[in-house]
Amino acid sequence: MKNYFSSDFKLGILGGGQLGRMLLAETQKLDIYTTILDSSTNAPCAEICNKFVVGNLLDFDAVYNFGKTVDVLTIEIENVNLDALDKLEEEGLTIYPKPKDLRVIQSKARQKNFYIDNQIPTADFSHYAYLEELKHSYENNIIDFPFVWKAARFGYDGNGVKIVRNIEDLESLPNVECITEKLIPFKNELAVIVARNAYGETNTYPVVEMEFHPEANQVEYVICPARIDFKVAEKAREIALKVVSKLDFVGLLAVEMFQTKKDDILVNEVAPRPHNSGHYSIEASYTNQFEQHLRSILNLPLGNTESKVAGIMVNLVGEEGFSGDVVYEKIEDILKIEGVTPHIYGKKETRPFRKMGHVTIVNKDIDKAREIAQKVKETIKVISKQ
Repeated sequence: MKNYFSSDFKLGILGGGQLGRMLLAETQKLDIYTTILDSSTNAPCAEICNKFVVGNLLDFDAVYNFGKTVDVLTIEIENVNLDALDKLEEEGLTIYPKPKDLRVIQSKARQKNFYIDNQIPTADFSHYAYLEELKHSYENNIIDFPFVWKAARFGYDGNGVKIVRNIEDLESLPNVECITEKLIPFKNELAVIVARNAYGETNTYPVVEMEFHPEANQVEYVICPARIDFKVAEKAREIALKVVSKLDFVGLLAVEMFQTKKDDILVNEVAPRPHNSGHYSIEASYTNQFEQHLRSILNLPLGNTESKVAGIMVNLVGEEGFSGDVVYEKIEDILKIEGVTPHIYGKKETRPFRKMGHVTIVNKDIDKAREIAQKVKETIKVISKQ
């Protein structure tokens, strides 16, 4: 086995946001040298990695030149220059997740076609090169309201997704390549995180339940374990494992799903990296998702994915009406509550709905944890200096 620890080994990470920051907590535990590429000098990782490089993740030269300085390359965001990764891989650099998988996942249209081709259950969809094509489809009664519109690329945290209910909604969409999906009446939104190393060793985390903010289309609460029937949970895990197997994926893959009214499981989309739905694991799991990501990409034995205790994650996002230097109002009040741990992402400026941190609540009783989560959500506010 290669010596990654307290050595001259260099791990490269594309992206320096909060996911990278939480990954660095694990590289520091193991004394793994990390170098990070990000376009912002104020990125959450900038001050805490071993080496920080400023560069555009979508620029071929920036990504290629960065890759030449590291021994293994990974990502904390999937919107990166894939041509550069292909060339680096051809030249012998170890890159996980693999560029071929990122190519499938980067495009929502390719992702959906992958599910269809591999008999993975997903909502019916249509693919449009631009907005006029979508309008033409509506005018000719090929598509009807309501439907879910998704930008084919560069969507994140609720951006690039919209429920289209009428002609006004349709007119307000941007003119980009997109997909539309049938609006699924579902009971629950679920997620399963799967880890797999290059030896093919695979492990799944418990199925989690996600509650979304109705306006921002962002996850508000992640609940582990999901409060669903055992058979439904098993079905969700099996489908997530099938996605990983068909991709021949190495790394950490978060599989987001819908549980329909009839208890069918449909894959919504995947993320090839640590994910919001796994943040609870830092406090609640034997092996948190960030350590597991490292284990999988460095081909180390995978850790125990079981929970020690029930966990709920509450996202901390900027309050509406506040922009500027951030203030975490009443953070002292939530720190008084047993089992509550805030994680602050190091972003100095807040704006409405921007992800600024999260809070984990652990408790032996999932219902009690959910009550505390509600109290936390109602107490702490992310605002700006007046």
